[in-house]
Amino acid sequence: MHILIVEDDPVLADVLERSFLQVGYKVEVERSGFDADAWLQSRQCDLVILDLGLPGLEGLEILHRMRCRGNKTPVLLLTARDDLSDRVRGLDLGADDYLTKPFEIPELEARVRALIRRSQSGKTARLDFGGLCFDTVRRRVTFNDIVLNLSAREINVLEVLLSSANMIVSRKDMEDRLFGLGEETGGSNAIDVYVHRLRKKLETTDVSIRSIRGLGYLMEMRDDA
Repeated sequence: MHILIVEDDPVLADVLERSFLQVGYKVEVERSGFDADAWLQSRQCDLVILDLGLPGLEGLEILHRMRCRGNKTPVLLLTARDDLSDRVRGLDLGADDYLTKPFEIPELEARVRALIRRSQSGKTARLDFGGLCFDTVRRRVTFNDIVLNLSAREINVLEVLLSSANMIVSRKDMEDRLFGLGEETGGSNAIDVYVHRLRKKLETTDVSIRSIRGLGYLMEMRDDA
């Protein structure tokens, strides 16, 4: 799952980014209203955490522009304002939920999970392949109902491969889906390292990851499964 955090307070933005990265989400952060609006016009995510008081372009205007463009991505508003009219206007403009600052991170995380579950209604919130099951909301991977101990990055790699199971995923596509614009990839062999680690942890399952020279990676069922 991919979250865009729009927050101009650098301390809070950093706390939110680290919190969601730790539970396996892909996270982007924008700190100005105009930058966030430009990001949303050219890219997609699964949920937006949007502060109302932003430099350049206020959060409510960003929300208004999103909905006018037909962008139905769930939006959770963050506001330090006590004025009821701001919250009402935000909901009328199409916000899905809001939190008033200060708030507790566990409550924010719970609200995010609830919004993602709601947005997934009518779509599958699970990716299944063989005995492998990936809960895209809880970011949990199981094999025959036993939880696998995977890092956040390994879970993200698995999500990309599972969503294209039995199809080749190119290295370029993998990098585009795993790393945001300007995000440090860790070097040209970073993808190989993540795939290698994940492959080792899947050795006891009925699926495998095959490297296709010059093309990319293929998740498939084991021949002996």
